[in-house]
Amino acid sequence: MTPPSRSIPAPEALPSKASTADLSVLLGQLARLGLDFAADALPTLLTRAVKEDLGPPALLEQLLRGELERREERRIRTSLQLSGLPTGQTLANFDFAFQPAVQRSKLEALATCAWLREKQGLLILGPPGVGKTHLAVSLGVKAVECGFSVAFFRLEELLHAMRRDAEVPPTRLKSKKYMKAALVIIDEVGFETFTREEANLFFRLVSYRYQRGSLCITSNKAIQDWPEMLAGDEVITAAILDRLLHACHVLNIRGRSYRLRDLEDNLKGRS
Repeated sequence: MTPPSRSIPAPEALPSKASTADLSVLLGQLARLGLDFAADALPTLLTRAVKEDLGPPALLEQLLRGELERREERRIRTSLQLSGLPTGQTLANFDFAFQPAVQRSKLEALATCAWLREKQGLLILGPPGVGKTHLAVSLGVKAVECGFSVAFFRLEELLHAMRRDAEVPPTRLKSKKYMKAALVIIDEVGFETFTREEANLFFRLVSYRYQRGSLCITSNKAIQDWPEMLAGDEVITAAILDRLLHACHVLNIRGRSYRLRDLEDNLKGRS
């Protein structure tokens, strides 16, 4: 005769020392495996499983989904910290109404990160204050969310790093952050004229990253003004632009300055 089946009691209905000990052992094993969220959430999920009559597969799916979501949040948070990206600038808070020259559809296409998968480039050009940095940072955040490594540099910071590494052998140069990141964002190009040494170092960077990784550059200089910016060297400028503009997206922003708008609003508020 087959003995009657016995139901598994709810966690809160397990007063025995053995049951409590079994749960403690399980929680300890989850913690040792680094499954911190699962260890924290398991008692609550066990209670819910009994109340909602969840089977083992559903319980396990909820436990693992929560763990994966927590790990992804931690990955994004850590990657953003390592990237050097300024905080608070996203596509969600970019004022497209104030800057109608920026096509939302084009930014949404870039936000899919397909251009990064193809190792393409991006130039964001326009006068000061029109939102170039905001857009570059926003796309950098999207890149991190999509799993790409990102390194953000103001041009002055990048030139300082490259001058310091000028004598580093090529084999060791590959490990530098500005060389190995999937996306390198260079902000504020054009406010200062490059020296000849800096122009050569910039060419080395562009040449190495060509078809290996993506560059996003913001500049207040139109393309035709780059020879003057790059130490007046038309040969090296042509070599740089030849690589930069191949398979490159270009955003030309012509509009009002956000900073001047804010200043005007403040002045109106005081009048």
